[in-house]
Amino acid sequence: MINVDKIIDGKALFLIAGPCVIESEEICFKVADRLKELSEKYDLPVIFKSSYAKANRLSADSFAGRGIEYGLTILQKVGHKFNLPLLTDVHETIEIPPAAQVVDILQIPAFLCRQTELVRQAAATGKWINIKKGQFLAPEDMEKIAAKAKSGKVMLTERGSSFGYHNLVVDFRSLLIMKKFGYPIVFDATHSLQLPSGGGHVSTGQPEFVIPFARAAVAVGIDGLFVETHPEPAKALSDSGAMLPLSNLETLIQEILKIRESK
Repeated sequence: MINVDKIIDGKALFLIAGPCVIESEEICFKVADRLKELSEKYDLPVIFKSSYAKANRLSADSFAGRGIEYGLTILQKVGHKFNLPLLTDVHETIEIPPAAQVVDILQIPAFLCRQTELVRQAAATGKWINIKKGQFLAPEDMEKIAAKAKSGKVMLTERGSSFGYHNLVVDFRSLLIMKKFGYPIVFDATHSLQLPSGGGHVSTGQPEFVIPFARAAVAVGIDGLFVETHPEPAKALSDSGAMLPLSNLETLIQEILKIRESK
């Protein structure tokens, strides 16, 4: 069994990565295989992330996943085959028990971070939970939200703040403000560069800035980096305009480790 506590111990930078939504076993296996390879090559702890569903879609026609049963089955296969710890989103309290049986970390999406019972019941499983800071919240607000968990097994993730319409901005001060609360701090380098509803009926993004922003966040002093990645982002069924191409992931890892080692 993977000891997630040893990964999230503040001693080494860790990476949370994977495709936005579980589209197929083939894509998940391809990404997980590459993550495992890079993890071993660079001695970098990696957590595989993918969502069985995406509850927050602008359009009813947007792909929202193939369902919790299918998604958790694929995640379980990924965990067994590649021996990687797993992370997925939960959107309602009813999803927490089955998800907790499969994954190592439960993620509270940014739009749902103020849902008290969602946070409390996720934490009550004894699993680590990753709470994404809402685009509408100040970083100091996250101390109160994290306190709802009570278990203490909490990570806080910065994913950008709303800046007018269809745009986000990253205030790197938020990483340091949240770090004062005593929880591991993660920077979401892909969603922070998302352009919400920028494509009219879908969100787009600026993935060309993912590596520079990741380098900046590591320089500030984060504990973990969150990156959504896909073998062919242009063909992805969700967040195609924001994900980092899988072929660029090694370059990102090389760049962030250079920064980390120089600190």
